[in-house]
Amino acid sequence: MMVRGKTVIEKIESTTSRQVTFSKRKSGLFKKAKELGILCDAQVGIVLFSNTGRLYEYSNSNSGTKSIIERYQKVKEGQQFMSASDEAKLWQAEGERLRQQLHNLQDNHRQLLGHNLSGLGLEDLKGLESQLEISLHNIRLTKDQLMIDEIEKSNKKGILVHQENMELHKKLNIIRDDYVVLQNKLNEQTELNGGITSSSTNYNFIAPEDVNSFDLKLSLPQHAESDDDQPESPTLGF
Repeated sequence: MMVRGKTVIEKIESTTSRQVTFSKRKSGLFKKAKELGILCDAQVGIVLFSNTGRLYEYSNSNSGTKSIIERYQKVKEGQQFMSASDEAKLWQAEGERLRQQLHNLQDNHRQLLGHNLSGLGLEDLKGLESQLEISLHNIRLTKDQLMIDEIEKSNKKGILVHQENMELHKKLNIIRDDYVVLQNKLNEQTELNGGITSSSTNYNFIAPEDVNSFDLKLSLPQHAESDDDQPESPTLGF
């Protein structure tokens, strides 16, 4: 197993390789910025210039990169004149904003469960009803897909069981034919040895009509009153 060597971080001299690397790294950077904004509910903005002077930018703000830059400038200017107490108040306000956001989410969750509806207006109730209908629709779609998958699995199992039954049926037919041939050979051998008498050994084989069961019956010899009159037992031959 080959171990991948550590990439050396230095300027790429080849123009083609540099452009390929720039394109790949830029896409990866924008992807990570998007994931950061979604996972952490952060406002992200990127401004990037290539070595040819071309501008690339990314922002998860509805107002674009410009609003993020303006916000950055305001915060930066405010921090230059912000005292420790003012900074503490800023973080307290941010914490209060997050607590309020959490409270709103909890209220919305309770309302979706049908609680705390008394203070809602007609439009609020319509919006809540629409959310529930969308959720119910998605749940039904997921349930229907699971049922379809289960039915397909059951059908495949049924086909496999049917094929196995057919194979067993063929094997039972082969066994039945083999025993019919055996019966015919026994009968032919008995006729060659002098026929069946009351004192001879009788071989009776019954080939079943039902392929699911068969029975081989071999009767015991009927002994004659005198040992001298007892014929030889037939020799079986195949």
